[in-house]
Amino acid sequence: MRTSKALSRGFSALTVLSLAILVGSAAQSATPGSSPRPRNGRLLFTSQGKTAIVDADGMGLQYFDFKVPGQAMWQPGPIFADGRRLILLSMEPRRDGPGRPFSQYYSQTPTHIWVHDLESGSLSELCKKDRLAPFETPAVLVGQHRILVQVVRNMVGQIYSMRLDGSDAREFTRAAEGMPYGLSLSPDGQRVAFHLASGEGYQVWTSDLEGKNRVRVAAKPAHLYFGTSWSPDGKWILYVDCPNQKYPDHEWADVCVGRADGSEHRVLTKGEPMWFAATYGDPKTRGSGSNLPAWTRDSCILFPRRLPNSRTAWEFQPQRPDVDHFNRDYKPQLARGGTEICRLKPSNGQIIPLTHIDPPVWDFRAVESPDGRQIAFCRAPTGGPPAIWVMDADGANAGSITRGFENRGADHPLWLPR
Repeated sequence: MRTSKALSRGFSALTVLSLAILVGSAAQSATPGSSPRPRNGRLLFTSQGKTAIVDADGMGLQYFDFKVPGQAMWQPGPIFADGRRLILLSMEPRRDGPGRPFSQYYSQTPTHIWVHDLESGSLSELCKKDRLAPFETPAVLVGQHRILVQVVRNMVGQIYSMRLDGSDAREFTRAAEGMPYGLSLSPDGQRVAFHLASGEGYQVWTSDLEGKNRVRVAAKPAHLYFGTSWSPDGKWILYVDCPNQKYPDHEWADVCVGRADGSEHRVLTKGEPMWFAATYGDPKTRGSGSNLPAWTRDSCILFPRRLPNSRTAWEFQPQRPDVDHFNRDYKPQLARGGTEICRLKPSNGQIIPLTHIDPPVWDFRAVESPDGRQIAFCRAPTGGPPAIWVMDADGANAGSITRGFENRGADHPLWLPR
């Protein structure tokens, strides 16, 4: 599953981690941003299988340490509307040992879903009652009492709606439909967008909260329509289009929007300029994870655009079995160019670069702050691990706030609601 690359990466080399929040103790020092302006807000991020929180000015860095035995890695999930409670996913060590194909071992490894209160420090496991399978991952919170969960049994995935304790599980998708993920909730909380991965390609759909009254938004053979997010007004769905045969490595894609009622599908870019399969680091710090565009409060779109003739340091190897959902060789001598974060206006197609430096770097995973004044993103040099940066909404005053655990990379920035 492309959305879980960072979770599965390097599993065979992991040692068991014990994680709980380091409240009131000395945390690893952050690299302050270079901006002269004060930064507001807090972000979650992941680093080397850990989840951390940091202030937008680079201060207050804390790695969660919950002291739960037998959990190999943690990552953040949906956040409750109160902004203080968040869902966390943990995964136990890989079950079968290295060497088997990714698809055969990944969903056999048990996972656990938790709710953590950032103020009290409490941690409670969710979805334990009437558990459907060892492998369950949180997708979307539906109100305050239900959650949509991806359940994988016998390498077949489904989405179930269930109470937070795991009871009253109801089928949201059916087992024969294909692998569903990339879920998002509409602004009014009444509809869900998602994509279904099948042999005919990946299709984008919307439905009601029970998985019924469906509308197909985008579908075309040999096209991977991936990831969904709703526009602020709830009328459009944002996703990417990767021609699977042209890019078996899922490296590049176009940015698309479709009307939530299924009446229109628009490709907003040309020539697949968006960096989709973000890969970074060297053999010791390597990482990846599906990179998706993101809405801004004013209904523009942030995405990482490829500079001309760019090539990453990691070359895909389709001729051999995929045992780690990465399947690439490190060839920095062939790498060139990079990417820049751009703001795209769907109304007229205007694209405004926000990050452009020389020599080029690889900027990706941009996300706007809740007040719309700042943008967090990842920046990685060619062959190096990423740091998390924060800049003003117009691209000014960019500064690095953390390079991750032991400076080995920080990824997946996520703003906490105010």
